[in-house]
Amino acid sequence: MGPLSLYLHIPFCTHRCGYCDFNTYAGLESHIPEYVTALCAEIDWLSASAGRRFPAHTIFFGGGTPSLLPAREVERILTALLNAFDLQPTLELSLEANPGTLTKAYLQDLRSLGVNRLSLGVQSAHPGELKLLERIHTYPEAIQSVAWARQAGFNNLNLDLIFGLPEQTLRTWQNTLQLALGLSPEHFSLYALTIEHDTPFGRWSKRGLLSPPDPDLAADMYEWATEHLACNGYAQYEISNWAKAGSTTSHTSLALAPAYACRHNLQYWRNQPYLGFGAGAHGYVSGFRTENILSPIAYIQRLNSKLASPGPGRSVRIVTNRMTKIPSASSGNPPVPQTVAQAFPWTPATHLLHSIDRQTEIGETMMMGLRLTQEGVSERQFALRFGQSLNDVFKPQIERLERIGLLERALYNGETVLRLTSKGRLLGNQVFMEFI
Repeated sequence: MGPLSLYLHIPFCTHRCGYCDFNTYAGLESHIPEYVTALCAEIDWLSASAGRRFPAHTIFFGGGTPSLLPAREVERILTALLNAFDLQPTLELSLEANPGTLTKAYLQDLRSLGVNRLSLGVQSAHPGELKLLERIHTYPEAIQSVAWARQAGFNNLNLDLIFGLPEQTLRTWQNTLQLALGLSPEHFSLYALTIEHDTPFGRWSKRGLLSPPDPDLAADMYEWATEHLACNGYAQYEISNWAKAGSTTSHTSLALAPAYACRHNLQYWRNQPYLGFGAGAHGYVSGFRTENILSPIAYIQRLNSKLASPGPGRSVRIVTNRMTKIPSASSGNPPVPQTVAQAFPWTPATHLLHSIDRQTEIGETMMMGLRLTQEGVSERQFALRFGQSLNDVFKPQIERLERIGLLERALYNGETVLRLTSKGRLLGNQVFMEFI
């Protein structure tokens, strides 16, 4: 197993946006110090139960709004990680931030702590769209945040933008992207709005108070952005992600991607192991996918209990490809599962364990790998990993998708790869379902 990636979920927000269906909570900021204490306890637990110091090459603070963490709390978490893992010299350390929460001094503190990649949730350059999205920042604040980040020494910035908004026109989307290009970030993440049923947007849409996104217009926005970013020196390496090909610290895992590609997310798309810490965090390691309890308060209670120290292993009874649910804690204490080992990768915060068999791993490797628009799925790497060729496993599916123009074989970095066509990128979900 190669180096791990480490994900830290920070579920706090000043305001929960109407379109958001992530595991986030507004009004709980007073619990941040005790949440960080619990987070450090989970890091310690998982490290001790592993019985070894795993090498780690990326860290990602996601949320929520990680930039609500005071710098001293970020330092506490990083100290716990440093004590638990062998952090690689070329470590990529990313933190998501809302421009409305940043100051120049805070960004200087983050940079001094080793954070070297900043992801700003800009979303739009238009006041009306930001108001619709219920963002707490203005576009001038986003501009100021980029300037402060540069002054603090950040040379790897990502900007998140959303397209396909209700009432958004192609012209306003083009204007947003052109203004964002003026900030010269190293990376762009562009996401089409999805209205989820259990969000305010979903409820408003159901009542006819919000216009549903126009899929044809969203496709036009996506295609225009793809062409425009290419003309401005950004290489698309994943369905929703573009990066400059500039020079950064050399790293072998980037052999097939632009220099400023997000190495942490590449770990996901290549279906490689990672650990997730925090309320609602997911992980994938040692043949298991893990999922933590959602509630930050319950998470704190479980990890801060007297039982939050590695206990003896127990026999495992987990049905392949079926979730094993761990009983709820009583009185804030962690459960003592009788059917799941209290051993790596289990922690007191674990809510679900999913045993991944070979067939599931193959399907997930295809589904995630095909998101990589240039790299795709290497025929050689697939055969090395699974002992069978792509045609051995998926010949009918591949031939059908090639015939209708959604998949293609290409030579990339000296290897034959299977990847989405430009048409396939617009119909990715249709392709992915063929391999599950």
